[in-house]
Amino acid sequence: MNYLKRLFLSSLVLACWSDALAQDGYATLIEMNEEILALTKPVRNDGVPDLSRRAVADQRAQLDDFRERLLDIDTSSWSVPQQVDYLLVWSKMNDIVFKHRVMQPWLRDPLTYLYQFRRIPYAEAPSSLKARAALSHELKAVPVMVDNAIENLIQPAGELANLAIFLLDNFDGVGQGEPYRDNPPEGTIGWFQDLCERLNKSGDDLLGDCREATAAARRYHDWLAANLDSMEASAAIGMENYNWYLKHVRLLPQTVDDLQAIGKREFHRYRFNYILDRHTNVSLDELELTQSAEQHRQRTREAEAKIRKLVEELDLFTIPDYMPDEFESDVFWSPRAKTDRHFWEEIQFRNALNNHIHASIPGHRFDGEIRQSLENPIRRTHGESARVEGWATYLEEFLIQSRIAEDDPRVRELFYAALIKRGSRFFAEIGMHTGEMTLEEANAYMMDWVPYMEEDLGRYDLVGYLRRPGLGSMYLLGKTQIEQLVSQRAFQLGDNFDLGEFHNDFLSRGMIPVTLIRWEMAGLDDEARAVWIDVVGKPFPGDK
Repeated sequence: MNYLKRLFLSSLVLACWSDALAQDGYATLIEMNEEILALTKPVRNDGVPDLSRRAVADQRAQLDDFRERLLDIDTSSWSVPQQVDYLLVWSKMNDIVFKHRVMQPWLRDPLTYLYQFRRIPYAEAPSSLKARAALSHELKAVPVMVDNAIENLIQPAGELANLAIFLLDNFDGVGQGEPYRDNPPEGTIGWFQDLCERLNKSGDDLLGDCREATAAARRYHDWLAANLDSMEASAAIGMENYNWYLKHVRLLPQTVDDLQAIGKREFHRYRFNYILDRHTNVSLDELELTQSAEQHRQRTREAEAKIRKLVEELDLFTIPDYMPDEFESDVFWSPRAKTDRHFWEEIQFRNALNNHIHASIPGHRFDGEIRQSLENPIRRTHGESARVEGWATYLEEFLIQSRIAEDDPRVRELFYAALIKRGSRFFAEIGMHTGEMTLEEANAYMMDWVPYMEEDLGRYDLVGYLRRPGLGSMYLLGKTQIEQLVSQRAFQLGDNFDLGEFHNDFLSRGMIPVTLIRWEMAGLDDEARAVWIDVVGKPFPGDK
């Protein structure tokens, strides 16, 4: 795309933003967006999140007031981009409403409390007074957090409690930000013990704080284990709640049944392509695994160079001047990866291309840089996962079909293996939330159907799907939404359609639901209309 076209698109976006500011009531919407963002962050007392019944009740009262204020805003004269922003603020509010009405993590989820302190012991022994004070503060907060957990968890879900117990006394082999160890400590308790040993060797007076934090983590483990048999609440939210969440939070017109139909078709299509590629490539050598950190860095650099070259040759989108000259890998390499790899390491350490496309350029990091450049504060603070993960997943097959791996056919297998993994999440997540699968059954399903899959990563993934509905199912849904929009926009524009311009225009609208991008970008309002009527409860813009 030439410079004048890019300048025109940028000017158009800025003009819409300027017009929005001038609209009566829109400034109020911006203020409310900031208020709802603040409301997502729990009040802290001396560094400890306040999840008491009183704090929860106060937040719920604010939500009731917030809804009334949103309804009072007259949007009848607003432009489509402004109406889109209005829906985005509704979705942010509804996310918190859903948390209060259904998820209730402060009552149901032991992991809510564990995740407040499980990364603390990854710290190195501090040397500066400031660092020592900060670590001491964090360690002293752990017993308070555990006390709060035991007091607040009156309806804990047994599956989530079991997962908390597992993480407290097991190393799952996935890698979640902890420092490298040839033999990692066993679970969160083990990491606290490891920190205490390091502090003891250095003669640090923080040792007492560390031992108290360790004792608190062990006490939490023992309390969960002692009460596990009586924790009969389910982590599943049920079909009705899942459908409400899709429409009111994700702003999607699709139902669970729709998701399953889409997922089934895509999943087996990816399986077919993987099987076909494996058959076609049977005489070719398997891809060599990465053997060192330096080789991993070199392969990552080569992957990025290949991506940038293809983007330029085919004019697939514009790389703005503010982008980094190079993106590093988001996958940590360690010697363990030679012998004990989880799924994503199996993919990444055979070839860096798939992960770098998805996670770096033109995927998440590239996408994130564009979002941060937006003038619109509502769009700059929104990240809907069907759009975010859908874009990154769309790129995988799109770039494979653009011949990015034509020099090494075996790389295609890795792309389709990754897509199979993402597709399996449809059935695992929805199966758990509708009660059709236990977590163990969902994990067994993924291990049976996904190449290179293993138990620890499955468990780690499924924890997220149980705690955040829609997290697993949005990858493929968003991908299919984008592909549909490309087709529809090309039909609208005919010979004037340009794929690179489409991608630039699409990304410039932010990480918002594709349902709304479709309305704003192509004027197709059928899906947005279906969402609006249920979410807002007012006539659709332009209707009487």
